[in-house]
Amino acid sequence: MATMNVSLPDTMKTWVEEQAHSGKYSNTSDYIRDLIRHDQLRAEKIARMQFVLDEGLASGEGTSSMDRLLELALERVKQA
Repeated sequence: MATMNVSLPDTMKTWVEEQAHSGKYSNTSDYIRDLIRHDQLRAEKIARMQFVLDEGLASGEGTSSMDRLLELALERVKQA
């Protein structure tokens, strides 16, 4: 596993240490890795949303009513 040194202001360092000692994480590295994993997931969700938006824009003008579009969107959310 690679090592990385990061400089933080004292307040951030204290925050990270408090999170690590909260019992949810075994040490500060675990906390930082968890933050990175969450950020990676967020980036993947944003990329997926952008893909869906681009796909929609490229498909041209639609013919469905706003009510139907809302219905379809709600169905998609339930499936996700």
